[in-house]
Amino acid sequence: MRAVIAEDSVLLRVGLVKVLEAAGFEVAAETGDSQGLLTAVEEHRPDLVVSDVRMPPGFADEGVRAALLIRRQWPDTAVLLLSQFVEERYATDLLTGDTRGVGYLLKQRVADVEEFIEVLRRVAAGGTALDPQVVSQLLVRRHSDPLERLTAREREVLELMAEGRSNAGIAERLVVSESAVAKHINSILAKLDLPKADADHRRVLAVLRFLGVA
Repeated sequence: MRAVIAEDSVLLRVGLVKVLEAAGFEVAAETGDSQGLLTAVEEHRPDLVVSDVRMPPGFADEGVRAALLIRRQWPDTAVLLLSQFVEERYATDLLTGDTRGVGYLLKQRVADVEEFIEVLRRVAAGGTALDPQVVSQLLVRRHSDPLERLTAREREVLELMAEGRSNAGIAERLVVSESAVAKHINSILAKLDLPKADADHRRVLAVLRFLGVA
């Protein structure tokens, strides 16, 4: 799988290249600004983009805007955004469209190389990955409606779903069986009054409802 990296910090960019190559990705291009990112994506049509949120020239939201444009023009390209701080609006912006192949992590997560590689592969395969701190802050802001029907354990499960974890990953984190996780998820979907649809779609809808996006 091919990847493009956009990060203005040379040291971090070099590190990302090494991590992605170690994970089996071919790094087709690397750049330090959003325009370079868009040019590289148009040229190489990568499977995955890893981009900083804030980049030259303004160090504001250039990376986010580039990511949203990439998602519109090349929807099959997975995008993983990296941020120095928790910026909830950017995570929400990324999730308002197609949630397949999107991720938002704090840069400190890169230090745990094994977990970071797992996230890279999950997002590249069409999954979702949200930083636990982002999820926690979004949770604090939610006070309404059907979410109040959930038990403490169900909220834990939904929070881990929002991070992008599979049933097996949730079971491992909570030290319970996968069948127990499946039962919790079925209960969550029922309590959130989600429309009938395929299981994967309802799961995404549950996460979006949890994050306040839908």
